[in-house]
Amino acid sequence: MPAKKTPLKASKPVSKVATVPSSLRSARGVANWKEAAQWLRARGIEDIECITPDLAGVPRGKMMPTSKFTSNTSLALPSAIYRHTISGEYPEETENFRYEPRDSDLKLVPDLSTLSVVPWETDPTAQVICDIVNSEGQAVSYTPRNLLKQIMNLYKERGWKAVVAPEIEFYLVAKNDDPDYPLHPPKGRSGRSILGGQGYSIAGINEFDELIDDIYHFSEKQGLEIDTLIHEEGPAQLEINLRHGDPIELADQVFMFKRTIREAALKHGIYATFMAKPMQSQAGSAMHIHQSVVNIETGKNVFTNPDGSPSPEFFHFIGGMQRYVPNALAMLAPYVNSYRRLAPNMSCPVNNAWGYDNRTTAFRVPVSDPQARRVENRLPSSDANPYLALAASLASGLLGIMKKVEPTAPTEDSANEGSIDLPRGLLEAIALLEGEPAFHEVLGKDFIDIYAGVKRGEFETFMQVISPWEREFLLLNV
Repeated sequence: MPAKKTPLKASKPVSKVATVPSSLRSARGVANWKEAAQWLRARGIEDIECITPDLAGVPRGKMMPTSKFTSNTSLALPSAIYRHTISGEYPEETENFRYEPRDSDLKLVPDLSTLSVVPWETDPTAQVICDIVNSEGQAVSYTPRNLLKQIMNLYKERGWKAVVAPEIEFYLVAKNDDPDYPLHPPKGRSGRSILGGQGYSIAGINEFDELIDDIYHFSEKQGLEIDTLIHEEGPAQLEINLRHGDPIELADQVFMFKRTIREAALKHGIYATFMAKPMQSQAGSAMHIHQSVVNIETGKNVFTNPDGSPSPEFFHFIGGMQRYVPNALAMLAPYVNSYRRLAPNMSCPVNNAWGYDNRTTAFRVPVSDPQARRVENRLPSSDANPYLALAASLASGLLGIMKKVEPTAPTEDSANEGSIDLPRGLLEAIALLEGEPAFHEVLGKDFIDIYAGVKRGEFETFMQVISPWEREFLLLNV
């Protein structure tokens, strides 16, 4: 996807509330509990949702009256929520994957900088993203937001800060309550279903003008910033680009955007899906990640020398991406369905190559001035947990710098011809994640053991389902 596009709509200014002090007029976030109480009171908030992402990126948490939230109430969730599959089942224990015997409580700690309204609720409601700590107040390392913070601290130890800009693709589909039937694009304002091959089509976007207006409106109310929105190649496939910034803040925004887009679509009687491959023979949905690294003191791009040329760290970051991202693919492509997207001739890289402005490579260096030099990771799918995808991608690049991994020569031609250079399925990807010693160091054994156990459980659940292909070709032929 292009690194920069012309916005289709200008952001509208956030309405000011006269009763709110100037420091509390922002749509998103406050600095402390005193300001939180004022912020909630000024907006007449009755209920608040305390949410946190599980391993799949699904919001989990508790809802309560505002009075209880501001009374220093202790909030807790059972540790088992980080050990169940996307279908809500609990995998069998293995040597490395265990349940806590007591299923003890983990505490929710609200990050007040994420406080915002829930614009689709009929009653005045707010939401806040929470971190997870144990009974001693220590961060639980295997939870997604804490894992990404852990990687950010590794950058900080070197005097650096990572900067990212995600691009999220998704499909709009007609409502379908029977999973045995294929998904189809919804009808737009013309009364007809939009066809594929509509990349960058303004008419394709206009088909869903009212829905897109609601996405912008809901986003503005939550303080979420959309850079651009385009129509992608698939039928009713859209892409939202976010402005570059801090990885934790951007992961939070992707987490909230997914929820926002689904709610806006439901308001219009359709579904929005972030499945990697929702429709057969159509392009999959990606979550491309643009990445750079800046010096905290100077603000200068670490990827660029003083004379404007690429730095050794730039090439080592790319080398790290090539060396380690294939072994982290289970965090970037987390489901059986994700690997259906990673197929030749489907507008998706299936290689481990890099190149300058080459969209057939897994790692693309967009055209930019020296201060904006960055590396785009084009492998993650939109079904990935944004915290885990960013953690895996940024950890891979940092490991490359730490270990001075040299990249291959840049690819100038198509890199998607010939064999597939990536794991072809979830089990293979999980084995590579478990077998990479460097990830045990930076991601932690606890996370890898839990994540691998959950993913194997999801695969076993998938294997219980008989597909239409099997009924079509095996029923009377074998």
